[in-house]
Amino acid sequence: MRSRLSSVFTWLAFAATSTLAHADVKLPPLVGDHMVLQRDADVPVWGTAAAGEEVTVKFRDQTRTATADAAGNWSLKLSALKAGGPDELTVSGKNTIVVKDVLVGEVWVGSGQSNMAGLVRHYSMNDPGLAKLAATAYPQIRQATASGPWLVATPENTEGNFSAILFAFGVRLHEQLDVPVGLLLGARGGTPSGAWLSEEAFHADEAAVKLHAGYPPHYAKLMEAHTTRYLPAWEKQVAEAKAAGKEPPKPLRLPAKPGTANNAPIGYLFKAHIRPLVPYAFRGVLWDQGESGTAIGDVDQFTMMGALIRGWRKEWGQGEFPFIYIQKPSGGGCAWDYANPVTTAAEKFSKLPSTPPATDTGLYVETHLKIRTLPGVAMATSSDLGPMTHPVNKSGYGSRAADVALGMVYKKPIEYYGPTYASHTVEGDKVQLKYTHVGKGLAFKNGDKLQGFAVAGEDKVFHWADAGIEGDSVVIHSDKVAKPVAIRYGWGAKYNWANLFNQDGLPAIPFRTDAW
Repeated sequence: MRSRLSSVFTWLAFAATSTLAHADVKLPPLVGDHMVLQRDADVPVWGTAAAGEEVTVKFRDQTRTATADAAGNWSLKLSALKAGGPDELTVSGKNTIVVKDVLVGEVWVGSGQSNMAGLVRHYSMNDPGLAKLAATAYPQIRQATASGPWLVATPENTEGNFSAILFAFGVRLHEQLDVPVGLLLGARGGTPSGAWLSEEAFHADEAAVKLHAGYPPHYAKLMEAHTTRYLPAWEKQVAEAKAAGKEPPKPLRLPAKPGTANNAPIGYLFKAHIRPLVPYAFRGVLWDQGESGTAIGDVDQFTMMGALIRGWRKEWGQGEFPFIYIQKPSGGGCAWDYANPVTTAAEKFSKLPSTPPATDTGLYVETHLKIRTLPGVAMATSSDLGPMTHPVNKSGYGSRAADVALGMVYKKPIEYYGPTYASHTVEGDKVQLKYTHVGKGLAFKNGDKLQGFAVAGEDKVFHWADAGIEGDSVVIHSDKVAKPVAIRYGWGAKYNWANLFNQDGLPAIPFRTDAW
């Protein structure tokens, strides 16, 4: 019996070794027909083959070789490439693979939740600008996911397969840069940021781990409330619905357990949709997420996004690649020009509330604004692009995000932020506010005066301030505050009563100088 088992094990080992020895060269789904390679950067090409097999990659005038390791993995890099194509990429070992219709240009990764995952067909019927783009063929724009394949932006492919916001973003880049554009999409609706970074990246981030370490007692209280309050009330609703022959309410979601993202493993979406993209070379990331928060107990979005961005950069090893995110929440402010297709869906200007909004009303906005202070990170302002959880104006959102990329990354002479608070000085009852990103100059639009500023003294009571523009500054004062201590602008969950812009048409970014 022992001799027979030994023979079986010997045969299995031989079969495995024989299979590996004769394995064909294989490429990942991303390295395929119609792909777009990143210009002006080292470009990784990788795959599998038999252990010890030499693999040769030829592209344009470059020939590179690599040897598969004991596990059958191989990788190499092509030197910096110039934009253009199409060309063929040939990969040879015991077999030969020819990858056809390869372009070289600009590659961007698009990720996040539903506003990134939403397809062109979901929005084109209510977005004339998007419908016009989708009806046009763009042979030099392509999109792929981690599982492939690369799809050329024909009207048929675009309508059914392309992310609406990422497509609009790509079209504007293509038109302004005159190079091919590749779009890598990894997004899923209703998902938290805690699912989009690796577990290793989360545990390596001291700030995130420290915040989460205080969560278990909070979790215990949440579970107690769930058991004693919410669950009995839900069970009562279920019984009443059943008795009335009606649809019962949806099951309650349990509080997130410590060490999870909504009771799922931290980073499960990163593992499925982002890690397979590594090490594909790209220029930067466009991120649209925030409505679902982090889902990791007591860790705020600013802290989580810092951990996520640092984690992604470590995974790729491309340095501090640009990371552009869409401001949350969507909408909330008025627009410079309601006839502009980009801002046509903005909320209408309104008069000031009777008193400045309370501190807690602006905290969600502030948390997302802080993300732009991270190195190599920029925000696509959305306050004037239209409200709702799922704004219909995806062409406007994509265009605004592309302008940020054009100004920040490609150094085009384009202003991509509205007036941004820099500093202030106090003289008597007056405060002079210094701004950056004034563009063509400060201005106000809508209404008959500049408004949206509030000022407080040592009593911490805020009052609306009179305001006027003086060059690149705004001077404010209130007859009710003799000695100003703190200033706020556009503070609140919704601030369509704040009307400072630059003459480039971009709204001023809300801020506060206090920490009350």
